[in-house]
Amino acid sequence: MILGKHVSIAGGLDKAFKRAADIGCNSMQIFVKNPRGWKMREVDAAEAEEFRAERKKYKINPVVVHAAYLINPASPKDELWEKSISALKSEYQRCDRLGAEYLIFHPGSHTGSGMKKGIARIAEALNEILAEVKSETMILLENTAGAGTGIGADFNQLKEIIDRVDYPERLGICIDSCHAFTARYNLKEKSGLEELISDFNELIGLNKLKVIHLNDSKYDCCTNKDEHAHIGEGKIGSEAFKRLINHPQLKDKVFILETPQFDKDRDDDLILLKELRED
Repeated sequence: MILGKHVSIAGGLDKAFKRAADIGCNSMQIFVKNPRGWKMREVDAAEAEEFRAERKKYKINPVVVHAAYLINPASPKDELWEKSISALKSEYQRCDRLGAEYLIFHPGSHTGSGMKKGIARIAEALNEILAEVKSETMILLENTAGAGTGIGADFNQLKEIIDRVDYPERLGICIDSCHAFTARYNLKEKSGLEELISDFNELIGLNKLKVIHLNDSKYDCCTNKDEHAHIGEGKIGSEAFKRLINHPQLKDKVFILETPQFDKDRDDDLILLKELRED
């Protein structure tokens, strides 16, 4: 089972590996900069080398990076759109230097310009980034909870973005269980998980699904609210996660927890998921 958690990079990017390993991860997700700011310093060759060395030492694979929250490539405002392209491009370059396998970002919000225009804006941004940056890192679009003018709650929207991009083979998808639940799919029920898998496979193809964020939800299905809860302590429940991580079409995917941190030297969500795993 490939199982990781989002961990801190406090003290240096390379410090994340020990934090992940200490709680029992064999994969991990990190930010590569302050997720709530625009500034990003350069990563020099020595820092990148140390990052790769620590990764080898702790056997963490794959490395998943989550892009900053401020990035909005769907924005109709040229200044923010161009700033978002520059920021995502910089993070993509940093992922390449570090050797990360995946860079996840939220598609963004059209803020009133309309879904079609927002999708076109995202695709145009991605085309510019992918044309300029040659990298083995795959960019993943993450599904959203469907609040406000956000894009990505419907798999059709993610498909349309990929279809408009010149390099679709360099794009994939990350599904967040909390987002899927509060947007549409009642994962509490077996039928809800089967519906999600069927819809995704028919529209996009499960080969494009690279990472699954495992998060319980503080809010009920179809409320379009996004607030993560510990596994089994939210509205989705532990039995639903048992079905998800053991499903024959999903069990070999990369699972990443984004649940709240525990104030101790262990992670009860990781422990529970390992107990729920059937092989």
